[in-house]
Amino acid sequence: MALRRHEAKYETLPSEFLEGFAGLAASQVGDAMNREQIMSAAIKPIAAGTHIRGQARTVNAMAGDNGIIHAAIPHVQPGEILVVNGMGVEDVAIWGEVMTHAAKKQGIAGIVLDGAVRDVAEIREMGFPVFCRAVVPRGPHKGFGGTIDGTISCGGVAVSPGDLVIGDDDGVAVVPLAQVRTVQAAAREAQSREWAWLEEIAKGKTTRELLGLPEPELMLVDE
Repeated sequence: MALRRHEAKYETLPSEFLEGFAGLAASQVGDAMNREQIMSAAIKPIAAGTHIRGQARTVNAMAGDNGIIHAAIPHVQPGEILVVNGMGVEDVAIWGEVMTHAAKKQGIAGIVLDGAVRDVAEIREMGFPVFCRAVVPRGPHKGFGGTIDGTISCGGVAVSPGDLVIGDDDGVAVVPLAQVRTVQAAAREAQSREWAWLEEIAKGKTTRELLGLPEPELMLVDE
Protein backbone atom coordinates (compact mmCIF):
# COMPACT_ATOMS: atom_id res chain seq x y z
CA MET A 1 0.00 0.00 0.00
CA ALA A 2 1.01 3.61 -0.54
CA LEU A 3 2.04 6.24 1.96
CA ARG A 4 -0.61 8.94 1.66
CA ARG A 5 -1.06 12.44 3.10
CA HIS A 6 -4.12 14.66 3.29
CA GLU A 7 -3.73 18.41 2.97
CA ALA A 8 -3.88 19.64 6.55
CA LYS A 9 -6.15 22.67 6.89
CA TYR A 10 -6.88 23.87 10.42
CA GLU A 11 -6.67 26.98 12.57
CA THR A 12 -3.34 27.36 14.34
CA LEU A 13 -4.13 28.37 17.90
CA PRO A 14 -2.08 31.29 19.27
CA SER A 15 0.46 30.37 21.93
CA GLU A 16 -1.22 32.83 24.30
CA PHE A 17 -4.47 30.90 23.99
CA LEU A 18 -2.77 27.53 24.48
CA GLU A 19 -1.13 28.91 27.61
CA GLY A 20 -4.65 29.37 28.96
CA PHE A 21 -4.80 25.58 29.35
CA ALA A 22 -1.66 25.55 31.51
CA GLY A 23 -2.39 24.04 34.91
CA LEU A 24 -5.60 22.37 33.75
CA ALA A 25 -5.64 18.61 34.26
CA ALA A 26 -6.86 16.18 31.62
CA SER A 27 -9.60 15.24 34.07
CA GLN A 28 -10.81 18.86 34.36
CA VAL A 29 -10.80 19.26 30.60
CA GLY A 30 -12.72 16.00 30.26
CA ASP A 31 -15.26 17.09 32.88
CA ALA A 32 -15.82 20.25 30.82
CA MET A 33 -16.79 17.99 27.88
CA ASN A 34 -19.35 15.95 29.83
CA ARG A 35 -16.69 13.29 30.58
CA GLU A 36 -16.38 12.61 26.86
CA GLN A 37 -13.32 12.82 24.58
CA ILE A 38 -11.16 10.88 27.05
CA MET A 39 -8.87 8.20 25.65
CA SER A 40 -8.87 4.62 26.90
CA ALA A 41 -7.32 3.99 30.31
CA ALA A 42 -4.65 1.94 28.54
CA ILE A 43 -3.10 5.09 27.04
CA LYS A 44 -0.64 6.30 29.68
CA PRO A 45 2.71 8.14 29.82
CA ILE A 46 5.91 6.11 30.01
CA ALA A 47 7.29 8.50 32.64
CA ALA A 48 5.56 9.88 35.74
CA GLY A 49 5.00 13.62 35.75
CA THR A 50 4.63 13.86 31.97
CA HIS A 51 2.47 16.68 30.60
CA ILE A 52 1.58 17.54 27.02
CA ARG A 53 -0.43 20.38 25.55
CA GLY A 54 -0.64 21.09 21.83
CA GLN A 55 -2.49 20.66 18.57
CA ALA A 56 -2.66 17.24 16.98
CA ARG A 57 -1.14 15.97 13.77
CA THR A 58 -2.56 12.58 12.97
CA VAL A 59 -1.26 9.32 11.54
CA ASN A 60 -3.12 6.14 10.65
CA ALA A 61 -0.54 3.32 10.62
CA MET A 62 -0.86 -0.26 9.46
CA ALA A 63 -0.61 -2.84 12.24
CA GLY A 64 3.01 -3.40 13.24
CA ASP A 65 4.35 -0.96 10.63
CA ASN A 66 5.91 2.45 11.28
CA GLY A 67 6.92 3.58 7.79
CA ILE A 68 4.13 6.16 7.71
CA ILE A 69 5.23 7.59 11.07
CA HIS A 70 8.74 8.15 9.75
CA ALA A 71 7.17 9.92 6.77
CA ALA A 72 4.98 12.07 9.03
CA ILE A 73 7.67 13.47 11.33
CA PRO A 74 8.99 16.11 8.88
CA HIS A 75 5.44 17.45 8.36
CA VAL A 76 4.75 18.14 12.03
CA GLN A 77 5.20 21.75 13.14
CA PRO A 78 7.16 22.64 16.30
CA GLY A 79 4.95 22.43 19.36
CA GLU A 80 2.45 20.04 17.80
CA ILE A 81 1.59 16.56 19.11
CA LEU A 82 1.89 13.49 16.91
CA VAL A 83 -1.20 11.32 17.47
CA VAL A 84 -0.98 7.83 15.98
CA ASN A 85 -3.51 5.06 15.50
CA GLY A 86 -1.31 1.98 15.80
CA MET A 87 -4.39 -0.27 15.70
CA GLY A 88 -3.91 -1.07 19.38
CA VAL A 89 -1.14 -3.60 18.64
CA GLU A 90 0.73 -4.30 21.88
CA ASP A 91 3.31 -6.88 20.75
CA VAL A 92 5.13 -4.82 18.09
CA ALA A 93 6.72 -1.46 18.92
CA ILE A 94 6.32 1.19 16.25
CA TRP A 95 8.14 3.97 18.11
CA GLY A 96 11.59 4.01 19.67
CA GLU A 97 14.77 5.91 20.43
CA VAL A 98 15.81 6.78 16.86
CA MET A 99 12.40 8.24 16.04
CA THR A 100 12.43 10.17 19.31
CA HIS A 101 15.69 11.87 18.31
CA ALA A 102 14.12 12.81 14.97
CA ALA A 103 10.97 14.13 16.67
CA LYS A 104 12.95 16.25 19.12
CA LYS A 105 15.01 17.68 16.24
CA GLN A 106 11.76 18.60 14.49
CA GLY A 107 10.43 20.34 17.61
CA ILE A 108 7.53 17.94 18.11
CA ALA A 109 6.07 18.35 21.60
CA GLY A 110 5.19 14.69 22.19
CA ILE A 111 3.48 11.61 20.82
CA VAL A 112 0.27 9.81 21.73
CA LEU A 113 0.26 6.30 20.30
CA ASP A 114 -2.47 3.67 20.38
CA GLY A 115 0.15 0.95 20.15
CA ALA A 116 3.51 -0.02 21.60
CA VAL A 117 6.91 1.63 22.01
CA ARG A 118 10.38 0.43 22.98
CA ASP A 119 13.66 1.97 24.20
CA VAL A 120 11.74 3.58 27.03
CA ALA A 121 14.76 4.01 29.31
CA GLU A 122 16.51 6.08 26.66
CA ILE A 123 13.35 8.03 25.86
CA ARG A 124 12.77 8.84 29.53
CA GLU A 125 16.34 10.10 29.78
CA MET A 126 15.72 12.34 26.78
CA GLY A 127 12.65 13.81 28.47
CA PHE A 128 10.43 13.37 25.43
CA PRO A 129 6.71 12.99 26.29
CA VAL A 130 5.35 9.61 25.13
CA PHE A 131 1.87 8.25 25.82
CA CYS A 132 1.20 4.72 24.61
CA ARG A 133 -0.73 1.51 25.13
CA ALA A 134 2.18 -0.87 25.77
CA VAL A 135 5.96 -1.34 25.92
CA VAL A 136 7.66 -4.25 24.14
CA PRO A 137 11.13 -4.96 22.64
CA ARG A 138 9.92 -6.37 19.28
CA GLY A 139 10.51 -3.95 16.40
CA PRO A 140 8.27 -3.02 13.47
CA HIS A 141 8.01 -3.61 9.76
CA LYS A 142 8.04 -0.83 7.18
CA GLY A 143 6.41 -0.11 3.87
CA PHE A 144 2.87 -1.44 4.19
CA GLY A 145 1.36 2.03 3.96
CA GLY A 146 -0.74 4.44 5.97
CA THR A 147 -2.19 7.94 5.98
CA ILE A 148 -1.12 11.29 7.43
CA ASP A 149 -3.46 14.11 8.54
CA GLY A 150 -6.78 12.33 8.30
CA THR A 151 -9.31 11.86 11.09
CA ILE A 152 -8.24 8.83 13.11
CA SER A 153 -9.30 6.82 16.13
CA CYS A 154 -6.81 6.82 19.00
CA GLY A 155 -7.65 5.25 22.33
CA GLY A 156 -11.30 5.15 21.32
CA VAL A 157 -11.49 8.88 20.54
CA ALA A 158 -11.79 10.54 17.14
CA VAL A 159 -8.87 12.93 16.53
CA SER A 160 -8.49 15.36 13.63
CA PRO A 161 -5.55 17.58 12.72
CA GLY A 162 -5.67 20.75 14.82
CA ASP A 163 -7.60 19.25 17.73
CA LEU A 164 -6.15 20.11 21.13
CA VAL A 165 -4.43 17.31 23.05
CA ILE A 166 -4.05 17.51 26.84
CA GLY A 167 -2.15 14.75 28.64
CA ASP A 168 -0.88 14.07 32.14
CA ASP A 169 -0.40 11.16 34.55
CA ASP A 170 -4.11 10.33 34.37
CA GLY A 171 -4.16 9.96 30.58
CA VAL A 172 -5.23 11.99 27.56
CA ALA A 173 -8.15 14.26 26.70
CA VAL A 174 -8.83 15.55 23.19
CA VAL A 175 -10.69 18.81 22.59
CA PRO A 176 -12.22 19.19 19.11
CA LEU A 177 -10.84 22.34 17.53
CA ALA A 178 -14.29 23.91 17.18
CA GLN A 179 -14.85 23.60 20.96
CA VAL A 180 -11.52 24.76 22.38
CA ARG A 181 -12.70 28.18 23.56
CA THR A 182 -15.87 27.03 25.29
CA VAL A 183 -14.05 24.08 26.84
CA GLN A 184 -11.25 26.25 28.17
CA ALA A 185 -13.75 28.51 29.92
CA ALA A 186 -15.73 25.56 31.32
CA ALA A 187 -12.57 23.81 32.54
CA ARG A 188 -11.43 26.94 34.34
CA GLU A 189 -14.83 27.11 36.04
CA ALA A 190 -14.51 23.47 37.07
CA GLN A 191 -11.05 24.12 38.44
CA SER A 192 -12.27 27.11 40.48
CA ARG A 193 -15.14 25.03 41.83
CA GLU A 194 -12.74 22.30 42.94
CA TRP A 195 -10.54 24.85 44.70
CA ALA A 196 -13.60 26.20 46.52
CA TRP A 197 -14.56 22.66 47.58
CA LEU A 198 -11.09 22.05 49.00
CA GLU A 199 -11.40 25.21 51.09
CA GLU A 200 -14.78 24.07 52.41
CA ILE A 201 -13.45 20.59 53.21
CA ALA A 202 -10.62 22.18 55.18
CA LYS A 203 -13.28 24.03 57.18
CA GLY A 204 -15.06 20.78 58.03
CA LYS A 205 -17.68 20.29 55.33
CA THR A 206 -18.21 16.81 53.92
CA THR A 207 -18.17 15.98 50.24
CA ARG A 208 -21.76 14.74 50.62
CA GLU A 209 -22.81 18.21 51.75
CA LEU A 210 -20.88 19.92 48.99
CA LEU A 211 -22.55 17.74 46.35
CA GLY A 212 -26.01 18.17 47.83
CA LEU A 213 -26.50 14.44 48.38
CA PRO A 214 -29.10 13.27 50.92
CA GLU A 215 -28.22 11.63 54.20
CA PRO A 216 -28.40 7.82 53.72
CA GLU A 217 -31.54 6.32 55.16
CA LEU A 218 -31.07 4.15 58.20
CA MET A 219 -32.23 0.60 57.55
CA LEU A 220 -33.82 -0.80 60.69
CA VAL A 221 -33.66 -4.54 61.28
CA ASP A 222 -36.90 -6.15 62.48
CA GLU A 223 -36.47 -8.01 65.76
